[in-house]
Amino acid sequence: MSGPRALALVSLLVATAAAQPISSLVAGDQPTTSPVAAEQDIRFRDRVDVESVVVDARVVDGAGRPILGLVPRDFRLKVDGRVVELQSVTWVAEDAPRDPETTAAALHAGLAPAPQGRLVLFFFQKDLEPSRIMGFMQMLRRAREMLDGFGEQDRVAVASFDHHLKLWTDFTGDRERLRRILDHAVLFESRPLLNVEPAPSLAEHFDPAAGKRAASPEAALLLLAEALKELPGSKSLIMFGWGMGRWSPGVGVFLENEYGPARRALVEGRVTVFALDVTKADYHTLEVGLEQVAADTGGFYAKTHLFPDQALARLERALSGHYVLTFAKPALERGEHEIHIALVGRKGTVMAKRSYEG
Repeated sequence: MSGPRALALVSLLVATAAAQPISSLVAGDQPTTSPVAAEQDIRFRDRVDVESVVVDARVVDGAGRPILGLVPRDFRLKVDGRVVELQSVTWVAEDAPRDPETTAAALHAGLAPAPQGRLVLFFFQKDLEPSRIMGFMQMLRRAREMLDGFGEQDRVAVASFDHHLKLWTDFTGDRERLRRILDHAVLFESRPLLNVEPAPSLAEHFDPAAGKRAASPEAALLLLAEALKELPGSKSLIMFGWGMGRWSPGVGVFLENEYGPARRALVEGRVTVFALDVTKADYHTLEVGLEQVAADTGGFYAKTHLFPDQALARLERALSGHYVLTFAKPALERGEHEIHIALVGRKGTVMAKRSYEG
């Protein structure tokens, strides 16, 4: 790799290395024998105990299809370059029902029960610049079509950023409301009539006044990450965007200061970012910002201007389920520690967060 792309990537890595370290939520005791109960157990315990690290991982083959049936011996996990044994590996189908025993345990502990179904946030970067507007419009339409593939228990929220951040709707199962927002509000309206839904509620933790002050995509991402962090369980943020960061001659691309805290909050809140680039270009400098946030959180980056069907199909497969991996926190100095996870004895790609704070 050479030329502007290499310079942009090197500069971005230098800039993000100086950002605040990523941290992650952690969980304790051994999971129950039921796969669904194990995940739900982790969801409500991850704010109580600090002895184990929880990692949401998506494992796919060369075609992007989830690889099922994996157990701890199929993974090799390294922390700061040293192999660490996994405590548990649990597959969680995203349409799994809430486990009643685990819900009762969460309520007994004074915590909110884990949500039933998926929590998915659509986050649009709105821009009428010629190289972006067509892709933005196409992704609004594609997001609307995606609603037909969500289950009855899934909840979707919608936010957008142009000159500031707007939250159009809380997590909701109201498909008609979501369709109206995607068909009209995001494109034509300026002031969201925000509804606050029953828990799990994103709007409950979102400050509209702070949203109006958010002057960069990184600042907007930070506000969303901080709100999502307050909700139990894993979440997915689909970023239909044109980029993050700024290009400076002689320096390359660097991310705004808010990216470090945003990255930390996303990982701590178990939020996976899938970045779908709406820009009509084979390459542009600010795409490295989208690549960065996807890689940092265990998601992926994809362009949509040539083969949008492939990008959306890949996203659909990624949202269909994931593994929850836990391991005992090694006796290391406090700070950020690098995580590397790979398969052993079989082909496939593991997408997971790349570090934790401990």
